[in-house]
Amino acid sequence: MKSLTQNTKVTEYEVIKAKLLDSPLFFTRYFFKKTFNRKFVVNDHHKEIGRVMKRVFKGEINRVIINMPPRYGKTELLVKSFISMGLALNPRSKFIHTSYSETLALDNSESVKDLIESDDYQKFFNVKLKKDSKSKRKWYTDQGGGIYAAASGGQITGFGAGQVENESEAEQEFLNDVDQMQQKFKGAIIIDDPIKPEDADSPDMREKINQRFDNTIRSRVNSRNTPIIIVMQRVHERDLSGYLIDLEPDEWEVLMMPAISNEGKALWPFKHTIEELMKLKQVNELVFENQYQQDPKPQKGLVFLKTDFEYFQGNDFDERLIEGRIGAIDVADEGMDYLSFPIGHIIGSKIYITDWLFTRENTEYTIPTSTQLIKRNNLNFCAIETNNHGSLFFKDVKKNITSQTSLIPIFQTSNKHSRIIQKAHFIRTHFVFRSDYLPGSDYDKAMKQLFTYTKDGKAKHDDAPDSITLLACVADDFYKRNFE
Repeated sequence: MKSLTQNTKVTEYEVIKAKLLDSPLFFTRYFFKKTFNRKFVVNDHHKEIGRVMKRVFKGEINRVIINMPPRYGKTELLVKSFISMGLALNPRSKFIHTSYSETLALDNSESVKDLIESDDYQKFFNVKLKKDSKSKRKWYTDQGGGIYAAASGGQITGFGAGQVENESEAEQEFLNDVDQMQQKFKGAIIIDDPIKPEDADSPDMREKINQRFDNTIRSRVNSRNTPIIIVMQRVHERDLSGYLIDLEPDEWEVLMMPAISNEGKALWPFKHTIEELMKLKQVNELVFENQYQQDPKPQKGLVFLKTDFEYFQGNDFDERLIEGRIGAIDVADEGMDYLSFPIGHIIGSKIYITDWLFTRENTEYTIPTSTQLIKRNNLNFCAIETNNHGSLFFKDVKKNITSQTSLIPIFQTSNKHSRIIQKAHFIRTHFVFRSDYLPGSDYDKAMKQLFTYTKDGKAKHDDAPDSITLLACVADDFYKRNFE
């Protein structure tokens, strides 16, 4: 009986090892459970990625672009597991791994190293690190494989991915997948989110990353067959994915994974239901189309770009220099509209937007909150749009204002889009926005909407640009009253 048990264990060991070497998805699931003591929740898109990974290991494809939403398992599958499995197949494999964040790249490198040195990994694979492999940036196996990790915009020196190809070996046919992968695979370059979303609006940053790929990354392969894998969320039409797809459309295997399919189904309901995705879309449609749908829109169609403006932090603001305090309220008309109330402090020719109420709450919240903001900022002038429900809002706020603030009722008769376009130049040249607002705050939501407004006026929401345009009118009037 004891001998039978031992034989069963040996059989189970061999089966698991064979599956680990054959299936990238099984490899990911197995070691994820061992590392985090919880299951890796598998979805159809993970299965598709697993199939692509296996084709790379087998040498069937060597130029791959995968576009998918943030936090949908790409780093776990295509960085940590891919490198760890690649070294299990061939301990001589050499990898280069880059990301927009050097810290992230180094952390991923350390995670791979920790996994390789773990008892669970060592039980199956004879992959040993060199004794002097202490660095996160660059480390080696005792058989000459290893990894170099760096920021996508940084330098990569003294290291090449893959190995020099043996041509006779490359032409061989193998009996099974594992043998083929062990013989074929020799390492790869893996690029994970080469540019962060906040930098995507900068032409200089995009050009830097794209040129770094052409001038540095391409030259770091030890063979023309060394795979290059780019996995990223789309952030701009001219990000690295867009650049390469336009430049070399026939060279790259492209896998697009939108959060909402053409059939209207959620890509990964465990992560986001279709209802949750639609809410994300409502918050900022442009960002959603880029990062979640992998369908970036041309930025030339936008009225306001992030790069158009100056920015300040709270501690940069000298209140002693304030010459005027102004506000403008665009009252919500319908259920999906926002009440938008930016506040500007005037110093010279600049209007510093110090606060911004931006909410879909009802009047029980917006009237007292707006009143408090007027009083707290000691506004000299505050315009309130009185179209539709605005007249009642104006009367209720006015009843609660006892300070020296002049409340100005504004009934808009001209076309809203025309007003925004007409004042766009004034806004770009005079307005200064905060850079230290919190993600998810009213200020954050307003800024995101401002940067999605299009020149054709077809943006779904216009509350932020409309209110900032109204504030520009108040500022313009202030300058005329006081300096002309």
